[in-house]
Amino acid sequence: MEGNKFLDKLDRVLSPIGSKLGNQRHLKAISAGMMMPLALIVVGALFLVIANPPINPDLVNADTANFFVKGLLSWKEFAVENYAILTAPFNMTMGMFGLMSAFSIAYSLANEYKMKASISGLISLSVFLMICAPAVEGGISTQYLGADGLFVAIIISVLSVEISRFLKVKGLEFKLPDSVPSAVTSFINSILPVVANIAILYGLNIILVSSLDKNLPDAIMGILTPALSVVDNLWGFIFLITFSNLLWLFGVNGTSIIFPIVFSLGIANSGLNAELVSAGQAPTNLMNLQMFRIAIMGGAGNTIGLIILMMKSRSTHLKTLGRLSIVPGMCGINEPVIFGGPIVFNPILAIPFLIAPIVSVSLTYFVQSIGLITPGYIVDPSFTPFFAQAYLSSLDWRNVVFVFLLIPISMLIYYPFFKIFEKKQLKEEGIN
Repeated sequence: MEGNKFLDKLDRVLSPIGSKLGNQRHLKAISAGMMMPLALIVVGALFLVIANPPINPDLVNADTANFFVKGLLSWKEFAVENYAILTAPFNMTMGMFGLMSAFSIAYSLANEYKMKASISGLISLSVFLMICAPAVEGGISTQYLGADGLFVAIIISVLSVEISRFLKVKGLEFKLPDSVPSAVTSFINSILPVVANIAILYGLNIILVSSLDKNLPDAIMGILTPALSVVDNLWGFIFLITFSNLLWLFGVNGTSIIFPIVFSLGIANSGLNAELVSAGQAPTNLMNLQMFRIAIMGGAGNTIGLIILMMKSRSTHLKTLGRLSIVPGMCGINEPVIFGGPIVFNPILAIPFLIAPIVSVSLTYFVQSIGLITPGYIVDPSFTPFFAQAYLSSLDWRNVVFVFLLIPISMLIYYPFFKIFEKKQLKEEGIN
């Protein structure tokens, strides 16, 4: 009964907020726009898993390995030799997510305004490329074409449509006779919005480059990047992880922003632990790479628990998304959930998204400190399933048991908020 009362109270507080934000035209367009490339992201994420088999050849003796390990070694050898080929689907899907979103968000917002959606999407995409893909040695920069450029894509797509809409509302378009074909009319009336968007948005970019020697995405990411020194303690680490996840809630790849700090810290301390182990001593540095792996277990926000809840949902959308996301999620790839749920701009799921990593990191720090698990001293392969990473980081089976125990904890944290979100989703799907 107490649990039901708590859920009802939480529902009364959060549902009106979620409903209001969910019906806001721009947020609806952003959510719908990020859903459009979802199938591409899911397939691309699976290829990233294929290209990174869960084994470190340096830790295995191929001569004494069993059949299964030899199979993994052959897979690893093939993946290394053909890495560019295997990761091409990922690079051309998730690696182009910002570019695709620049089109799809503008397309969705234009639909909300009953404007020419395809033309609006193309204008936004073109301006995005002008700003985010400058010429570099005969080619173009791809730095901001993926998830790193998503926040910029959101800004450009929304502003682009609003500029075009302003011209339309003010009647700044050509009135042609009915005898003129509609295709010709659309062509002529798209010229002024194109010119206006280039002049305003690309013009702003030129001003930034000339005055600050930074383009628009560099300026935005420069503001967002935390001006923090490496803090080798639990509270500083939790602050960094929480800051990263806050950015994710606004569509910014927060993990990529804090990655140089936390990854460098993790590798350095894992190396110190390795020296202790090689000297016959126990590893003692708690802020090792294993801490970062657990902070993003299931992806940013520790969404492995949420994915499992989705897989059991009565909602068709949530169940399908959960089943598609479970394999990438085990390897720490959860963009399908973040953008497809969505968690981005979702005030209900935002709360557990921030809380779950704090709990898991704090528990990891505690159990390491009392010796229940071994602090990491091996730099394990990225994109390896979380349970394999847990073992490879320390060669201790207790670490594997611990990460599996974190899953029900993640589910418990997400559960009340998920039920509220699921109720809203079921209502939209017309399921009682």
